[in-house]
Amino acid sequence: MGRLPVTKPSLSSEYLEQAERLSGHSHRGRDGLITGSTTAVQAKFVTPQDPVIETADGSRLPSVPLFEAQKLNALKNQVDGTNAPLVDEKNKVYYPNDVTNNESRVQEQSYAHNARPEGLIMSRRSSQSSDPSATLRLAIPPSRTNPLFPPLPLYGPSSLFRDVQCMAFRVSSAILSLCFLGVIVMGAAATSLPLAYRNVTMRLRGRDPNAHRPFYMEEKRRQALRKEEVRAWRRRSSTSKSGGDDDDVADQDREYVPTEGGEDPLICDVAYYARRVGLDVEKFEVQTEDGFIIQLWHVYNPKTESRRSSEYRRHRGPQIFADANGSIDAPHDEGQGDHTRRKKYPVLLIHGLLQSAGAYCSNDDDSLAFLLCKNGYDVWLGNNRCGFDPKHTLLGYSDPRMWAWNIRQMGVMDLPALISRVLAETGFDKLGLVCHSQGTTQTLVALAKGQRPDLGHKISVFCALAPAAYAGPLIGKGYFKFMRAISSGMFRIVFGIHSFIPFMMAMHSLLPGAMYGALGYRTFSFLFNWSDDRWDQGLRNRMFQFAPVYVSAESMRWWLGRDCFAKHKCILSTKEEGKQEEAEDEDDEDDEKEGPSALTNQSPPPHATEDGKSRGARAWYDDQVPPFAMWVAGSDDLVDGRRLLRRFERGREPHVQMVHSRIIPEYEHLDVIWAMDSPVKVGKEVKEVLWKTIPQDVRNSCRVPAGCGEVKPWAPESPSG
Repeated sequence: MGRLPVTKPSLSSEYLEQAERLSGHSHRGRDGLITGSTTAVQAKFVTPQDPVIETADGSRLPSVPLFEAQKLNALKNQVDGTNAPLVDEKNKVYYPNDVTNNESRVQEQSYAHNARPEGLIMSRRSSQSSDPSATLRLAIPPSRTNPLFPPLPLYGPSSLFRDVQCMAFRVSSAILSLCFLGVIVMGAAATSLPLAYRNVTMRLRGRDPNAHRPFYMEEKRRQALRKEEVRAWRRRSSTSKSGGDDDDVADQDREYVPTEGGEDPLICDVAYYARRVGLDVEKFEVQTEDGFIIQLWHVYNPKTESRRSSEYRRHRGPQIFADANGSIDAPHDEGQGDHTRRKKYPVLLIHGLLQSAGAYCSNDDDSLAFLLCKNGYDVWLGNNRCGFDPKHTLLGYSDPRMWAWNIRQMGVMDLPALISRVLAETGFDKLGLVCHSQGTTQTLVALAKGQRPDLGHKISVFCALAPAAYAGPLIGKGYFKFMRAISSGMFRIVFGIHSFIPFMMAMHSLLPGAMYGALGYRTFSFLFNWSDDRWDQGLRNRMFQFAPVYVSAESMRWWLGRDCFAKHKCILSTKEEGKQEEAEDEDDEDDEKEGPSALTNQSPPPHATEDGKSRGARAWYDDQVPPFAMWVAGSDDLVDGRRLLRRFERGREPHVQMVHSRIIPEYEHLDVIWAMDSPVKVGKEVKEVLWKTIPQDVRNSCRVPAGCGEVKPWAPESPSG
């Protein structure tokens, strides 16, 4: 590759040093100039707060601190002899020319779109070191910056000193995090002993310990049915080997023909479980704007569609929504089947924390992904960065930059990349978005003002299952308090700067499926205080074959560390704002108890703060936000969905229009996707909400989902004056 531009000696030297600091690898020629295809050239601003580094060959490196990116661009402009804006005009961010002496001014500009947090430290002494040879301790950003999304650490390119430090973190975290996991597993085992004793005692007395389960008889019926299906599959296999074709003739009249069957091997293969119900899955690669390669799974009927080639399903570079029509490529017909039928409307499903999209595919025909597909939707399953197979275009597993991300990067990088690819493949301008738990978090973050609110134009409706915006009482558990009590530096010593407790993934590959599933359930049940009472117990071990996945320690620090979600107990409001909300809600409840007369005489008026301002002045969203639908688990200790509903109901989000909301009192956090009655209480309603919110101009060209013929279109409310 060509060398970087050189014109003015002093500026060129400073620019080259800054480029080396942010490069994929450090390459210096004999003349001291940086060369190589992974050399940093300039910063691209995905949002005003999210600069990614573009290298000489057009590849991308993950986000860097705002000032470092602005400094690189300013120096490049000066070397090139231009004073062009460093980002496009719509971002409205000012970048001073004398960047080398204006770090504090640049940092001040990073809060142009958001209120500056109280207590924000702006001094040079508090800023992290940008020297590639600095210790990793100095690479840690100050703990008090933006209270909701502090800047991520800056790790320079690989060097001997840096690699030794990284190895030290990996060794310390491997030992200490394994000890932490051991304590959790022992706690889970200890709490399981009374239950095991009870079950043994009841069986010795001739009683079934499962008789109390709410779907006990249905579980027994399904267990017997699965056994019969195994026997039928064996008979079918024997008949096929002997040359019989009666079953093949009968299958021609069936819309969905299973191509796998028999005993469940309990494997981590979503395509296998799709084939057991007559569907299949093809896996696409998607590149994010910061260079991560993530997986997108497409559920389809092999009788009407065929799998596209592996080359076609590869990633297509970091650009998203590139053309005027909002797609990175024209829809491609490769591998598609019957073109005489109406097109299916696309739906994208996003998974929760420590899970993969396989969570939507583990309940046979009751799985939400398979239910929506068989009812007439074009179903796509999105997986966040790293997942089961961590990949980046330039970085490897051992590079700490591979793991320097949290919920914001999932929201502003992963989600748009997935939506862009689905729209490109289907040819639609919008899609329906269904998310569970952390998937709702990254969407709520992405759609917020100052993040990527324009993404709302690509979403016809956002269906949130067990929405995770406010913390539930579980955040006060002792093991979570420990993670919140330790400093950021100690968090990294205990849990590392790479993957969070990677030993879990090692056990996933070593243990038999049944043992791993049972251990996974007991451990996560202890951690998150949920039960399997409403699940099909015969499928429980399968459900845990798709979790956990690789996540960054930095992401878990955002959720559970002392600075972010665990402290503020909200994803987009500070602790102080949360207390104000609670006080306002208490006042509202008191007024409601006093009756209508109190509401007419109150001061300030409803949906107003004490100073008379509208509560909407602190809104997270603007008029680009899509319509919402919510299914709240009423017995969820992990997150507080009711509080999010109150936020929408009490005027704090004037631009959010709620298409549908339901609180299911008996449901826990995972019941919205795994409960035996979730196809009726959640799946059927999701199907109808998706259909009623489809844009009217494309509704007539889409296949009507089963059971939606009488569902009337939803009419958005006119914006209030």
